[in-house]
Amino acid sequence: MNFNFLSPVQDLVLAHNELLSSQVLGRKLKIHSKQYGIPNLDDVKIAIIGVLETRNDVNYIGEDVQLGEIRKALYALFPGNWFHTIADLGDILKGESVADTYFALQTTISILLEKKIIPIIIGGSQDLTYANYRAYDDLAPMVNIVNVDSNFDLGDSAKPIKNNSFLGKIILEQPYNLFNYSILGYQTYFNSQEEIDLMDKLYFEAYRLGDITSNIGMAEPVMRDANIVSVDIRSVRSSEVSSRQKFSPNGFDGKEICSLSRYAGISNKVSSFGIYEYKPSKDDDATSMLVAQIIWYFIEGVNCRVEDDDFSKQSNYQRYTVLIEEQELIFYKSNQTGRWWIEIPFLLNADNKLKRHTLLPCMHEDYIKACNGSIPERWFKAFKKNSV
Repeated sequence: MNFNFLSPVQDLVLAHNELLSSQVLGRKLKIHSKQYGIPNLDDVKIAIIGVLETRNDVNYIGEDVQLGEIRKALYALFPGNWFHTIADLGDILKGESVADTYFALQTTISILLEKKIIPIIIGGSQDLTYANYRAYDDLAPMVNIVNVDSNFDLGDSAKPIKNNSFLGKIILEQPYNLFNYSILGYQTYFNSQEEIDLMDKLYFEAYRLGDITSNIGMAEPVMRDANIVSVDIRSVRSSEVSSRQKFSPNGFDGKEICSLSRYAGISNKVSSFGIYEYKPSKDDDATSMLVAQIIWYFIEGVNCRVEDDDFSKQSNYQRYTVLIEEQELIFYKSNQTGRWWIEIPFLLNADNKLKRHTLLPCMHEDYIKACNGSIPERWFKAFKKNSV
């Protein structure tokens, strides 16, 4: 198993861990240490990886990333009633070039995905999402990304990749594996009208901060359809974090960002989860504790996953048909969880991306709207994308 790129968790963090109660999370993890090396991963479901790379941050001024404070905060939390085994595999250090770091991260994630292990990436800059995406090249024909962020991060794809322009590279560079991109919590004044129009034109999904905070449950079906979830910690409002981390007075509060993380965890499709743009500082208990709690809620979600999307047996679901204009919309409701899906029909004449009937996660509200004669926007965008 080639994990040559990983360096062990710092001795200082491990020494701190030894002083904690035997009941805390840190005492139950399998940890990559200098003394014992990389742990056996046979029964591991979730693996934490730090990536100490920020050179493609547009504001990079030569600083190094340290993740020790996040680990100390996370290790000190008590686990829930969890049954999955978790490992901390240590850190991927900066390579000779940023491309080397990307390669190391891509290779590591690929190995974990093949072993059916969910990586939690704690990053430097968010352009690392690009390497995370590329890890799926040989594993999945089409990938859905959800970005929790105030910016689209489209940028100019003709220029070198940066943490505010990685999406442009993902969309335009071969192989083309991106099927859907959704952003949760974008703030209009941080995004040009051209970018907003382009998101619409590509039939991607963009949810404004106010829409999500007024109904956090809107995010659940979006997360349920994601393979990769990338969280920019700058999407959290400045009152929740330390002075180094402050970015905008508007954003998610701590409770909301943890709810989004839990939604990502309970999604049966989410197979990698990353938190980026952490800026350590000496007086930084608040931000490191918030990142630790985001990770905790994601792990909690994974432990609460329910396989409720098997529609081969009729006893598992209820099926509803709604006629709107000349469209027949078919909804499914799980008898086990009460979660909803809507069918995207297979277009016979189109060279479509899905080649089959596909079920798109949705909300009960979408069914109600359809009954009142309104086509759900998520269905419309997926249908259009499928027919392009």
